[in-house]
Amino acid sequence: MTDHGVSSRGGRSLQATGEGAGTGGRVSPDFRRQLEGYGLTTAQILYRMPDHPGILQTFLWQHYDLCPHFPELNHFLAFWKRELEGPLHSVLVAHSRLIGPAELRRVDGEFRLN
Repeated sequence: MTDHGVSSRGGRSLQATGEGAGTGGRVSPDFRRQLEGYGLTTAQILYRMPDHPGILQTFLWQHYDLCPHFPELNHFLAFWKRELEGPLHSVLVAHSRLIGPAELRRVDGEFRLN
């Protein structure tokens, strides 16, 4: 017997039980990342225009990332510095875990009245 469909926390996975509205029994990659501790990260990036260095332009970046090291954001900023001409001025970061430990729990039973 294999343990296919059993999560590391001992409960059955959503994919194995066929749950997941409108996804054919599959769980979205974004939801999986949230369960792994990723949160929604938004970065407001101010950069200087290459032709007009006195003008600041804004770019908003949003992705699931791990706080406090932000590997996804750092990867994007390294790409920016390597490939784009607009030098960075500043980066403002906001992060929120969308699923916390108290918000997701396994239901052991259902009780009905009447």
